Amino acid sequence: MTRFVSWNVNGLRACVTKGFEQAILSLDADFICLQETKMQAGQLDLTLPGYVASFFNYADKKGYSGTAIYTRREPVAVTLGIGIDEHDHEGRVITLDMGDYYLVTVYVPNSQDGLKRLDYRMRWEDDFREYLKRLDAVKPVIVCGDMNVAHREIDLKNPKTNHHNAGFTDEERNKMSMLLDAGLTDTYRLLHPDVEGVYSWWSYRGRARENNAGWRIDYFLVSSRLAPRVAAADIHTGIMGSDHCPVSLDLA
Repeated sequence: MTRFVSWNVNGLRACVTKGFEQAILSLDADFICLQETKMQAGQLDLTLPGYVASFFNYADKKGYSGTAIYTRREPVAVTLGIGIDEHDHEGRVITLDMGDYYLVTVYVPNSQDGLKRLDYRMRWEDDFREYLKRLDAVKPVIVCGDMNVAHREIDLKNPKTNHHNAGFTDEERNKMSMLLDAGLTDTYRLLHPDVEGVYSWWSYRGRARENNAGWRIDYFLVSSRLAPRVAAADIHTGIMGSDHCPVSLDLA
């Protein structure tokens, strides 16, 4: 069994002061994928016991975006970004070649208030999907992270009032459908097709977490040929330290 964990930490340096290490180690994962690390090289020296390597992709802009992976197994190769200059300055993607599969962690761009970045997001979605399809043509893919979209109405508390807001526009939801149609499986919905009220992100406003007014925007997707090996897919709502909680995948 191999366990993968993904967590948008909303600032790794801040999360470390809120029990990050104890929380993440309690999940006992072979791979720890982090998004929105919000740091530059040299700003934090964090080694985790049992992990042989860590890889960071930093945004050019300080205190913004960024991804990381801690691993118990040495990868064959590591790739930062997706090879397209327009997208590769915000530290959003890390790919590990693990020999018989690729592990990709991603922090998908937010369309922002007023959908200011929706047009860019649409270009990103198409380019990222093509990137994953190229990988999948070589070997199976496991992709995880904050995808900044609630795919279906079941995936957020208040779908009607959020219909045209960032993360729940028709355009973003359609792009997620296209990603799944390209040969990927949403592992949480594979095992929990009808479960409601389980979310991975809550706004800091209006006591949203206390009231569980959340969104499921953090995912593990796998190449559909890996779907029979999905043993567990969970959302760890009790773990604090960020406005997101960790999500996990167990693969037999």
